[in-house]
Amino acid sequence: MINVENQPVTPSNFIKNVITEDLKSGKVKEIVTRFPPEPNGYLHIGHAKAIWINFTLADEFGGKTNLRFDDTNPVKEDVEYVNSIKEDVKWLGYDWEQLRFASDYFEEMYSRAVLLIKKGKAYVDDQSAEEIRANRGTLTEPGQNSPYRDRSVEENLDLFERMRAGEFSNGERVLRAKIDMSSPNINLRDPVIYRISHAHHHNTGDKWCIYPMYAFAHPLEDAIEGVTHSLCSLEFEDQRPFYDWIIAECEMPSTPHQYEFGRLNVAQTVTSKRKLKQLVDEKYVDGWDDPRMPTISGLRRLGYTPDAIRNFVYETGISKAYGQIDRQVLEHFIREDLKLKAPRTMAVLDPLKVVITNYPEGQVEWLEAENNTENPEMGVRQIPFSREIYIEQEDFMENPPNKYFRLFPGNEVRLKHAYFIKCNEFIKDENGKVIEIHCTYDPETKSGTGFTGRKVKGTIHWVEATQAVPAEFRLYEPLIKDEELEEELEQEVAGDINLSEEAVETAEKTFLDYVNPNSLQIVNGFVERNMKDAKPQDKFQFFRHGYFNVDSKYSEPGRPVFNRVVSLKSSFQLPKS
Repeated sequence: MINVENQPVTPSNFIKNVITEDLKSGKVKEIVTRFPPEPNGYLHIGHAKAIWINFTLADEFGGKTNLRFDDTNPVKEDVEYVNSIKEDVKWLGYDWEQLRFASDYFEEMYSRAVLLIKKGKAYVDDQSAEEIRANRGTLTEPGQNSPYRDRSVEENLDLFERMRAGEFSNGERVLRAKIDMSSPNINLRDPVIYRISHAHHHNTGDKWCIYPMYAFAHPLEDAIEGVTHSLCSLEFEDQRPFYDWIIAECEMPSTPHQYEFGRLNVAQTVTSKRKLKQLVDEKYVDGWDDPRMPTISGLRRLGYTPDAIRNFVYETGISKAYGQIDRQVLEHFIREDLKLKAPRTMAVLDPLKVVITNYPEGQVEWLEAENNTENPEMGVRQIPFSREIYIEQEDFMENPPNKYFRLFPGNEVRLKHAYFIKCNEFIKDENGKVIEIHCTYDPETKSGTGFTGRKVKGTIHWVEATQAVPAEFRLYEPLIKDEELEEELEQEVAGDINLSEEAVETAEKTFLDYVNPNSLQIVNGFVERNMKDAKPQDKFQFFRHGYFNVDSKYSEPGRPVFNRVVSLKSSFQLPKS
């Protein structure tokens, strides 16, 4: 179910064509898809595309989508991840037909593994993980048969039952499918389908000490749930033959089919759960919801909206092609979404005090300011003006270059929504830094009065000093500083991947070299009086600075913290379709 008004249909694509033909031919009567995350981390921007594809395609054809947790590895899973995933899916605007867990089917999976053993299609292997990996072969060399491959059915049944009973320690034995060690597809070289893990499971407790591998469990789950179109990203393409083998050899009454699409990759962004978890665990960020993280919760805390994310993934479309999307495309959609929704107001991030010497002391004047010039329905607000205000440090220069149109000695500028002011003198501290400017104002130049006596070339923003609200501003840059981030682990697939521990460790060390040490800058300044009651997730456009969101973790009553979602402008232009 999609809880979104005016949700656009998916553009024409190869999966949509397959579904149309399957319904037309009578191959399927109802479309059933699933979104199957592993609860070993938080959802990221790539998952948003998978969610959109599964839910939208099913909805368009009157079908249904299940949310199913592939919880087959209790060592890495946690109920925290389960809860965060459910929250993110609903926040994006989707609701599932049924909530399922792979662990709901553990007994069924066990019986199907027994069936494989009885058919001579599976065997218990005593080799270590390192030995199995070493004997697996390469892309150009076949693998070697395990010395335990020809065990009798009776011995395998006995050993597998004893594995379940807990007689063996972790890693002592595994159950492998018996397919073809010389297959050109490494995924068919007797993949491991069960391993021993004496670990507490968040859903089944201590009932099990053996757990199915993802690549074995996943097709069985699809078949049990009656999934018609199992949609996944391209890195699973080589596993499709094993997916089909499991369905056939386990004699499942339902036969789902797997279809692969190009996943979503955003430049200067990492989406490997292993790497994201490393960033969290090693304190490079302050949690999975850190606004620098590409997680859905991180994007939400930064200030992204569900509409912006859905429109972004819609624009990327559905295809077989692998490609990388410039992060400016993502930023384009949040600008487009907020430009008519976010009130426009003023904030000073690097304050410099201005004293208007000819304005009456103690007097406060209230000026009218529109909340959004592009959306008149948002109305107007009243802002205070008095003798003392704050402007940005960068809006004053003692010795300005040519074509500098802001404040400098003898120059006149317009204060946004207020008056013309002219700089007459300034005060420096003992270090030579300008700490205060003295100006005069022209009362005839009030905004909105139609004054045409003269023109100025510069307009600057400001905040009235006596009623200004102190605020913290968090300015973010991409967390990954190199656009060509290495891909060693980006193509990892769930299940029994062919990566040595040394290769993983090397890739992770290399990855940390790409972390941007300047991804967060914290500054303190002031916002308008009307911002004192701003609540978490309130969004604003600050004049000249960009779009900001009230942070949900660090804001306190009377002292908001603002995350900059995105700057106001970009050189990026969305290609015309």
